[in-house]
Amino acid sequence: MSQITTITLFRYKGFWDKVWAFGMMQFAHRHLKDVKGLQFYKLWGSGKENFDPRPDWSVYALLQVWEDERSASSFFETSALIEKYNQRAIENWTLYLKNIISRGEWSGGNPFQKSTSLDNGNPRIVAITRATIKTSLLFTFWKYVPKSQGHLYTNDGLIYTKGFGEVPIKQMATFSVWKDKKYLDEFAYQNKPHVGAIKNTRSLKWYKEELFSRFQPYRSVGAWGGKNPLPELDGDQNEISEED
Repeated sequence: MSQITTITLFRYKGFWDKVWAFGMMQFAHRHLKDVKGLQFYKLWGSGKENFDPRPDWSVYALLQVWEDERSASSFFETSALIEKYNQRAIENWTLYLKNIISRGEWSGGNPFQKSTSLDNGNPRIVAITRATIKTSLLFTFWKYVPKSQGHLYTNDGLIYTKGFGEVPIKQMATFSVWKDKKYLDEFAYQNKPHVGAIKNTRSLKWYKEELFSRFQPYRSVGAWGGKNPLPELDGDQNEISEED
């Protein structure tokens, strides 16, 4: 079996549950550092809709890179940490991902290995980008973000998107789920505001470190907004394979 990535989103409602979730951005590290088969992880807070840098206290995420699927499944089935998260959250959603491409660095290296077992019959695609923004360019960067994301939320190919961050304002990430590669490519490379953002990235050199990656989602477990966003990949309907 080969490396996979999971991303789990948690939504909280009550005040004290939100306080608990915020605290776990610090305290969860001690539970994650020695998990068997876990190669890399990041705890994320989130921003408000339309990639507003102000915090959304109700949504958090856990990104994890695993040496194989068995390790991931064991964690989600037996981890006391995940049980605590699930008890506090009003809903959660986990996507199992196989890497298609990954360029750049994250915390000094690239954690993602290209999968050798992609399914040509599965058109769904996930994009994750992240960057550490230079302090001197923070204002310029965030001033431009709303414009660069123009027409994203009205794109017929977008299933879900959210802005996340390891450190507010300075270390940001985008997570988006698309119907297929065509829709994603059209937004990334033909949408004028987004193309302008790419050009500014090169000319202004906004980032100290950046990474761009794409994945094929192959299992979707849980609910978001009251339903599974990718019901055709529902984990209850797809057996975990013994081999990739």
